Amino acid sequence: MAVQISPSILSADFARLAEAAAAVPNADWLHVDVMDNHFVPNLTLGLPVVESLLKATSTPLDCHLMIEDPDRWAPSYAEAGAGSVTIHVEAAKAPVRTLRQIRRAGARAGLALNPATPVEPYEDLLGELDMLLLMTVDPGFGGQRFLDMVLPKIRRTRELVDRHGGQVWLQVDGGVSDATIERCAEAGADVFVAGNAVYGAEDPARAVDNLRALAAKG
Repeated sequence: MAVQISPSILSADFARLAEAAAAVPNADWLHVDVMDNHFVPNLTLGLPVVESLLKATSTPLDCHLMIEDPDRWAPSYAEAGAGSVTIHVEAAKAPVRTLRQIRRAGARAGLALNPATPVEPYEDLLGELDMLLLMTVDPGFGGQRFLDMVLPKIRRTRELVDRHGGQVWLQVDGGVSDATIERCAEAGADVFVAGNAVYGAEDPARAVDNLRALAAKG
Protein backbone atom coordinates (compact mmCIF):
# COMPACT_ATOMS: atom_id res chain seq x y z
CA MET A 1 0.00 0.00 0.00
CA ALA A 2 1.15 3.53 -0.73
CA VAL A 3 1.68 5.84 2.23
CA GLN A 4 -1.30 8.10 2.95
CA ILE A 5 -1.27 11.15 5.21
CA SER A 6 -4.47 12.38 6.89
CA PRO A 7 -3.93 15.68 8.74
CA SER A 8 -6.23 16.04 11.73
CA ILE A 9 -8.16 19.29 11.88
CA LEU A 10 -8.49 18.73 15.64
CA SER A 11 -5.18 20.59 15.81
CA ALA A 12 -6.29 23.38 13.46
CA ASP A 13 -8.07 26.63 14.27
CA PHE A 14 -11.76 25.72 14.38
CA ALA A 15 -12.66 29.26 13.32
CA ARG A 16 -10.66 28.82 10.09
CA LEU A 17 -11.29 25.25 9.01
CA ALA A 18 -11.59 26.07 5.30
CA GLU A 19 -8.16 27.73 5.45
CA ALA A 20 -6.78 24.74 7.36
CA ALA A 21 -7.99 22.44 4.60
CA ALA A 22 -6.49 24.67 1.92
CA ALA A 23 -3.14 24.69 3.74
CA VAL A 24 -2.56 20.98 2.98
CA PRO A 25 -3.45 20.49 -0.71
CA ASN A 26 -1.01 17.56 -0.82
CA ALA A 27 -2.86 15.59 1.88
CA ASP A 28 -4.61 12.37 0.92
CA TRP A 29 -7.40 12.95 3.42
CA LEU A 30 -8.57 15.43 6.04
CA HIS A 31 -9.12 13.65 9.34
CA VAL A 32 -12.18 14.91 11.21
CA ASP A 33 -12.45 13.92 14.87
CA VAL A 34 -16.09 13.89 15.94
CA MET A 35 -16.32 13.79 19.75
CA ASP A 36 -19.48 13.94 21.84
CA ASN A 37 -18.18 14.40 25.43
CA HIS A 38 -19.70 11.00 26.31
CA PHE A 39 -17.63 8.29 24.64
CA VAL A 40 -14.59 10.53 25.11
CA PRO A 41 -14.15 13.46 27.54
CA ASN A 42 -14.10 16.15 24.88
CA LEU A 43 -16.61 17.92 22.62
CA THR A 44 -15.57 18.94 19.12
CA LEU A 45 -17.83 19.14 16.08
CA GLY A 46 -20.59 17.22 14.34
CA LEU A 47 -22.47 16.64 11.13
CA PRO A 48 -23.36 20.29 10.30
CA VAL A 49 -19.68 21.30 10.40
CA VAL A 50 -18.74 18.29 8.26
CA GLU A 51 -21.41 19.26 5.72
CA SER A 52 -19.99 22.79 5.57
CA LEU A 53 -16.40 21.58 5.28
CA LEU A 54 -17.36 19.31 2.39
CA LYS A 55 -18.38 22.42 0.46
CA ALA A 56 -15.06 24.13 1.19
CA THR A 57 -12.57 21.45 0.11
CA SER A 58 -12.07 18.82 -2.55
CA THR A 59 -9.89 16.73 -0.24
CA PRO A 60 -11.91 13.70 0.93
CA LEU A 61 -12.94 13.71 4.57
CA ASP A 62 -11.88 10.90 6.88
CA CYS A 63 -14.49 11.09 9.66
CA HIS A 64 -13.53 9.38 12.92
CA LEU A 65 -16.57 9.06 15.18
CA MET A 66 -15.62 8.99 18.85
CA ILE A 67 -19.23 9.01 19.97
CA GLU A 68 -21.86 6.96 21.72
CA ASP A 69 -24.37 5.23 19.47
CA PRO A 70 -22.37 5.33 16.23
CA ASP A 71 -24.85 2.84 14.79
CA ARG A 72 -27.39 5.67 14.68
CA TRP A 73 -25.17 8.46 13.39
CA ALA A 74 -22.45 6.96 11.19
CA PRO A 75 -24.55 6.42 8.03
CA SER A 76 -25.47 10.13 8.00
CA TYR A 77 -21.81 11.11 7.65
CA ALA A 78 -21.45 8.78 4.68
CA GLU A 79 -24.67 10.07 3.12
CA ALA A 80 -23.41 13.65 3.55
CA GLY A 81 -20.39 12.84 1.38
CA ALA A 82 -17.57 11.81 3.70
CA GLY A 83 -15.06 9.60 1.89
CA SER A 84 -14.42 7.42 4.92
CA VAL A 85 -16.36 6.89 8.16
CA THR A 86 -14.83 5.07 11.12
CA ILE A 87 -16.70 3.81 14.18
CA HIS A 88 -15.30 2.56 17.47
CA VAL A 89 -15.81 -1.10 18.24
CA GLU A 90 -16.10 -0.19 21.93
CA ALA A 91 -19.21 1.90 21.20
CA ALA A 92 -20.93 0.03 18.37
CA LYS A 93 -23.72 -2.38 19.26
CA ALA A 94 -24.26 -3.65 15.71
CA PRO A 95 -20.92 -3.07 13.95
CA VAL A 96 -21.54 -5.32 10.96
CA ARG A 97 -24.86 -3.69 10.12
CA THR A 98 -23.40 -0.21 10.58
CA LEU A 99 -20.29 -0.91 8.50
CA ARG A 100 -22.50 -2.23 5.70
CA GLN A 101 -24.69 0.88 5.89
CA ILE A 102 -21.62 3.09 5.59
CA ARG A 103 -20.51 1.21 2.49
CA ARG A 104 -23.96 1.31 0.94
CA ALA A 105 -23.96 5.08 1.38
CA GLY A 106 -20.79 5.28 -0.69
CA ALA A 107 -18.04 5.72 1.92
CA ARG A 108 -15.18 3.53 3.02
CA ALA A 109 -15.99 1.75 6.28
CA GLY A 110 -13.51 1.85 9.14
CA LEU A 111 -13.34 0.22 12.55
CA ALA A 112 -11.32 1.84 15.36
CA LEU A 113 -9.79 0.18 18.40
CA ASN A 114 -8.53 1.89 21.54
CA PRO A 115 -5.01 1.06 22.77
CA ALA A 116 -6.24 -1.47 25.34
CA THR A 117 -8.64 -3.22 22.94
CA PRO A 118 -7.15 -6.39 21.39
CA VAL A 119 -7.49 -6.80 17.65
CA GLU A 120 -7.70 -10.60 17.44
CA PRO A 121 -11.40 -10.92 18.42
CA TYR A 122 -12.33 -8.83 15.37
CA GLU A 123 -10.50 -10.80 12.71
CA ASP A 124 -13.79 -12.17 11.40
CA LEU A 125 -14.94 -8.60 10.65
CA LEU A 126 -12.11 -7.88 8.22
CA GLY A 127 -14.32 -8.68 5.24
CA GLU A 128 -16.69 -5.90 6.33
CA LEU A 129 -13.94 -3.26 6.56
CA ASP A 130 -12.00 -0.97 4.30
CA MET A 131 -9.79 0.31 7.13
CA LEU A 132 -8.71 -0.62 10.64
CA LEU A 133 -7.75 2.31 12.86
CA LEU A 134 -5.48 1.60 15.81
CA MET A 135 -5.41 4.40 18.35
CA THR A 136 -1.86 5.08 19.51
CA VAL A 137 -3.10 7.30 22.35
CA ASP A 138 -6.23 7.11 24.47
CA PRO A 139 -8.82 9.03 22.43
CA GLY A 140 -10.17 12.41 23.40
CA PHE A 141 -7.46 15.00 23.05
CA GLY A 142 -4.81 16.05 20.55
CA GLY A 143 -1.17 16.54 21.43
CA GLN A 144 -0.76 13.37 23.48
CA ARG A 145 2.43 11.36 23.64
CA PHE A 146 2.64 8.32 21.35
CA LEU A 147 2.17 4.98 23.17
CA ASP A 148 4.99 2.64 22.15
CA MET A 149 3.06 -0.26 23.68
CA VAL A 150 0.81 -0.23 20.58
CA LEU A 151 3.66 -1.05 18.15
CA PRO A 152 3.43 -4.84 18.70
CA LYS A 153 -0.33 -4.58 18.15
CA ILE A 154 0.27 -2.82 14.83
CA ARG A 155 2.53 -5.70 13.78
CA ARG A 156 -0.04 -8.32 14.81
CA THR A 157 -2.75 -6.43 12.96
CA ARG A 158 -0.65 -6.26 9.81
CA GLU A 159 -0.18 -10.03 10.00
CA LEU A 160 -3.94 -10.55 10.39
CA VAL A 161 -4.73 -8.27 7.46
CA ASP A 162 -2.12 -9.91 5.23
CA ARG A 163 -3.33 -13.39 6.17
CA HIS A 164 -6.88 -12.40 5.34
CA GLY A 165 -5.75 -11.35 1.88
CA GLY A 166 -7.97 -8.29 1.58
CA GLN A 167 -7.22 -4.65 0.85
CA VAL A 168 -7.80 -3.31 4.34
CA TRP A 169 -5.88 -0.13 5.12
CA LEU A 170 -4.16 0.06 8.50
CA GLN A 171 -4.38 3.53 10.03
CA VAL A 172 -2.71 4.86 13.18
CA ASP A 173 -3.86 7.93 15.09
CA GLY A 174 -2.25 9.66 18.05
CA GLY A 175 1.18 11.13 18.62
CA VAL A 176 2.23 10.55 15.00
CA SER A 177 5.17 12.84 14.25
CA ASP A 178 8.60 13.01 12.64
CA ALA A 179 9.87 11.03 15.64
CA THR A 180 7.32 8.19 15.51
CA ILE A 181 6.01 7.74 11.98
CA GLU A 182 8.88 5.55 10.75
CA ARG A 183 8.31 3.07 13.58
CA CYS A 184 4.60 2.93 12.77
CA ALA A 185 5.33 2.31 9.10
CA GLU A 186 7.91 -0.36 9.88
CA ALA A 187 5.31 -2.10 12.06
CA GLY A 188 2.88 -2.19 9.15
CA ALA A 189 0.74 0.95 9.17
CA ASP A 190 0.07 2.65 5.83
CA VAL A 191 -2.34 5.50 6.70
CA PHE A 192 -1.18 8.10 9.20
CA VAL A 193 -3.22 10.68 11.10
CA ALA A 194 -1.12 13.66 12.20
CA GLY A 195 -2.45 16.70 14.01
CA ASN A 196 0.10 18.84 15.82
CA ALA A 197 2.89 17.56 13.56
CA VAL A 198 1.10 19.20 10.62
CA TYR A 199 -0.87 22.14 11.97
CA GLY A 200 1.74 23.03 14.56
CA ALA A 201 4.34 23.40 11.81
CA GLU A 202 5.22 26.70 10.17
CA ASP A 203 4.45 25.17 6.76
CA PRO A 204 1.73 22.47 7.06
CA ALA A 205 2.09 21.32 3.44
CA ARG A 206 5.83 20.81 3.85
CA ALA A 207 5.16 18.90 7.08
CA VAL A 208 2.86 16.55 5.13
CA ASP A 209 5.62 15.93 2.57
CA ASN A 210 8.18 15.31 5.31
CA LEU A 211 5.92 12.82 7.08
CA ARG A 212 5.22 11.01 3.83
CA ALA A 213 8.93 10.70 3.07
CA LEU A 214 9.71 9.39 6.55
CA ALA A 215 6.90 6.83 6.41
CA ALA A 216 8.16 5.62 3.04
CA LYS A 217 11.43 4.67 4.74
CA GLY A 218 9.65 2.47 7.29
